[in-house]
Amino acid sequence: MPSLVKPNDQLSIIVAGMVAGQPGQGGAAWAVLQYVLGLRALGHEVTLVEPVKVPAEQTDAAFAASDAAAYFRRLVADFGLEDSAALVRSEGTATVGLPHGELARRAGRADILLNISGMLRDPALTDPVPRRVFLDLDPAFNQMWQAQGIDMGFDRHSHFVTIAWNIGQAGCTVPTCGRTWITTPQPVVLDHWPVATKIVHDGLTTVAHWRSYGSVTHEGIFHGQKAHAWRELVDLPRLTHEKCLPALAIHSDEVRDLAALRDAGWQLLDPAVLCATLADYQRFVQDSKAELAIAKSGYVLSRCGWFSDRSACYLASGRPVIAHDTGFASRLPTGEGLFGFADTDDILAAIDAINADYLRHCRAARTLAEEYFDSRHVLPTLLDAIMSAG
Repeated sequence: MPSLVKPNDQLSIIVAGMVAGQPGQGGAAWAVLQYVLGLRALGHEVTLVEPVKVPAEQTDAAFAASDAAAYFRRLVADFGLEDSAALVRSEGTATVGLPHGELARRAGRADILLNISGMLRDPALTDPVPRRVFLDLDPAFNQMWQAQGIDMGFDRHSHFVTIAWNIGQAGCTVPTCGRTWITTPQPVVLDHWPVATKIVHDGLTTVAHWRSYGSVTHEGIFHGQKAHAWRELVDLPRLTHEKCLPALAIHSDEVRDLAALRDAGWQLLDPAVLCATLADYQRFVQDSKAELAIAKSGYVLSRCGWFSDRSACYLASGRPVIAHDTGFASRLPTGEGLFGFADTDDILAAIDAINADYLRHCRAARTLAEEYFDSRHVLPTLLDAIMSAG
């Protein structure tokens, strides 16, 4: 089928996602900006909208003076987005950046809304858009919650996109919830992620939250967080000479797990120090030798095919990745630059392979990013799938 989006077509696109509502989450902000920056680079008019819940007693002036507002202003200034972005108070019309009226005017002429996890719910900014896309970057959990009767906002959308490559296929237990899902890899704007040139963190790194939110039981199977997956691999540092250096956000109340990790030899780094801003996060990824990407157990058990935007950034930086097998090997080649694992034996074998010819695996990592995650290919394919879906 010929492409419906021609190279010179300019679409008006609203991207809704979290970049500043929780300041200090450099990696989360990058996941959203890959779409914003990638679509702009293709010549489309892109407006970034982030709705933020604030306490009812907080005045609009206090909202404008908040840490989130300051973080947002720095971010949009760094990327030249001052004329195309707004932080919006969820209850009301107060904004930082573009005023609400301008956002409503843009919604009136928009072709597509990419609404990450359905977080934008303001009818004035969603209802006028003909193609309202629920963009699922947290597969299995979003669908399982919806299947259990939790309103994830599916009914407010006309199109559904997910990074769960295997949804609807045999072996994948993620419910479709009666929707037709367009699947896509995560985009990386390669011009913003050049090949790295030095190693500061000489070992296996990653950036992770021990827990993010509640787990879910679906059809009798418990789908947990990274904490549940990590515990199965806790002895890894005892089995290798490779340093294990995760930038891990774990609460000090997790006394038993913290003791187990440290006793086993995990050298825990503080993401609040090393990865708070977008520049910090990028520097940490690019200064790392390689990534050990431990996935939420829910991604692994559901066999959804999830692959992290963070891991794609490691690959783009020319850094090899050893990633928890979620079923992505049906879409991505492994064995050079990228390795899937199910247990510690797989990780140890991957470490040996990478160390045997590190530079070859670095080159292979970048090649994978260019072939599978380049925003110049991923985003036009995604837009065409959305437009052709009606």
